[in-house]
Amino acid sequence: MIAIFRKEINAFFSSLIGYLVIAVFLLVMGLFLFVFPETSLLDFGYASLGPFFTLAPNVLTFIIPAICMRAFAEERQTGAIELLVTRPLRDVDIVLGKFLACLTLVVIALLPTALYYYTIYQLGAPVGNIDAGGTIGSYLGLLFLAMAFVSIGLFASSLTSNQIVSFLLALALTFWCYFGFDLLASLPVFYLNGESFIASLGMQDHFRSLGRGLIDSRDVVYFLSVTAFFLLLTVISLERRKW
Repeated sequence: MIAIFRKEINAFFSSLIGYLVIAVFLLVMGLFLFVFPETSLLDFGYASLGPFFTLAPNVLTFIIPAICMRAFAEERQTGAIELLVTRPLRDVDIVLGKFLACLTLVVIALLPTALYYYTIYQLGAPVGNIDAGGTIGSYLGLLFLAMAFVSIGLFASSLTSNQIVSFLLALALTFWCYFGFDLLASLPVFYLNGESFIASLGMQDHFRSLGRGLIDSRDVVYFLSVTAFFLLLTVISLERRKW
């Protein structure tokens, strides 16, 4: 697993992929949070990173499928997957190594956003007038969200040898898992009759819950379960070659 992790990390940063992902994420977030007046933190009216935590999942919905689309699809296309699986590694080690590498890249992209917290902390009246608990909970929520999105991206990549198809499939799955259940719950047929249950099946509801600053074990278990489920599907997808 460690060997696969190192190989993937080196692949990200020996080319432009890793740097490009980090730059695009920070550029997009910077434009929305400090340039565009509709979403600017400076025009938000009070010391809060609310706009950041509203926008970040939307951006990650596109960024993470782009990171993961080559994980298995490229190796299937070039035939390198056959060389990889002949090594003394279990399928689960291959999947976990790639999972940790992709997640590490996302975490590296998120780390510079700590400057946003420092900026709002200093701009508060008085200085430091910011909901630290909610901010920590929201960052934890982003980490869990990234874990789930990466597992979905790897699963999509394991199904095809075409990177574009992998990206589009992962994009569709992450969009549905984050937004889909909320949209479904908003339909009139579910209004006041199962609305909260339908919404609780989606990631957005649990991400919001963590953002309140109270770490509920149900939210943690939810994200860990979704992540484990899609990683298991990825392992099963890799094992198809043996059938």
